[in-house]
Amino acid sequence: MQDASTFLTFFAALAVLEITPGPDMMLIIARGVGQGRRVAALTVVGNIFVAGTIQVALLVLGLASLLAAYPAALQILQWTGAIYLLYLGIRMIWGSFKNHATGAPKAKPVSGWRAVREGAINSLTNPKSLLFMFTFLPLFVDPNAGPVWLQLLVLGSIQKLIGVFSLGGVALASGSVGQFLNRWPKLLAWQERFTGIVMVGLGIRLLLSGSPSPMPSAAR
Repeated sequence: MQDASTFLTFFAALAVLEITPGPDMMLIIARGVGQGRRVAALTVVGNIFVAGTIQVALLVLGLASLLAAYPAALQILQWTGAIYLLYLGIRMIWGSFKNHATGAPKAKPVSGWRAVREGAINSLTNPKSLLFMFTFLPLFVDPNAGPVWLQLLVLGSIQKLIGVFSLGGVALASGSVGQFLNRWPKLLAWQERFTGIVMVGLGIRLLLSGSPSPMPSAAR
């Protein structure tokens, strides 16, 4: 397997990825503030254990090489993720006016299955996560250090396990903030609007950002 210096470089890159806000983090914050810790935690389950398992499996099976040969496939994923972010953001903004209006009924709780499903879809169409896995992870693979598939499996699994702690922490923190904001419905409404606007902005940015950079071969 890789030497210590390679792992240190990998962890440094991974730390930057985890602390940088992205679509997954914004969705978890929105769920935590608006629906509580349980729903936010289930969104993390969808992000990490459902989408993460699929992403790591595809990486090990050679999707990195496939995307390197057909970069348009990643562009399609990027557009899909952008449209999904726009959908979630617009729905959140609309809901903030509808659910917090004077005399309006309380917002319908998000079911556990829906939280897991939306978390998984958001992560599977998240270019930030896909680009890291399929572009940067292969850079840390050394064909002379052992089977390439095993190295990709280890590196991908480490990334997802660290995500459990980083996104899990965000879920718990946002749930606590949500309990505080629930005492002031107007503040909660504005938080939902702000989060929705950010998600719409991320979606528009992804639509206008152009094609991703070419990806290296997984055999490097």
